[in-house]
Amino acid sequence: MVLNGNEIGGGSIRIYQRPLQEKMFAALGMTEEEAQHKFGFLLGAFEYGAPPHGGIAFGFDRLCSILGGSESIRDFIAFPKNNSGRDVMLDAPSSIDDKQFDELQIKLNLK
Repeated sequence: MVLNGNEIGGGSIRIYQRPLQEKMFAALGMTEEEAQHKFGFLLGAFEYGAPPHGGIAFGFDRLCSILGGSESIRDFIAFPKNNSGRDVMLDAPSSIDDKQFDELQIKLNLK
């Protein structure tokens, strides 16, 4: 969906046919066995005639920036990130202390 040359919404129809999904897995470099192991549930569901399905989502922040006359949607995003993907309000992503790792029973093993 476009408003005055600006995209404000978009969507897609999902793959709902087994042969097409198998071609996509092959294009991604998966063997038939690997696709069956990882996505057998999905491929099997297509055998029962999954209906076409999809959706559309509106970019409310983008629409607000257009209507508000702003050059950047960051003025309308609740938790904007900077150019490097960092949330400057929460200083995230950031390091986690050992106490949090212990609490969540997570073991970090970096090489």
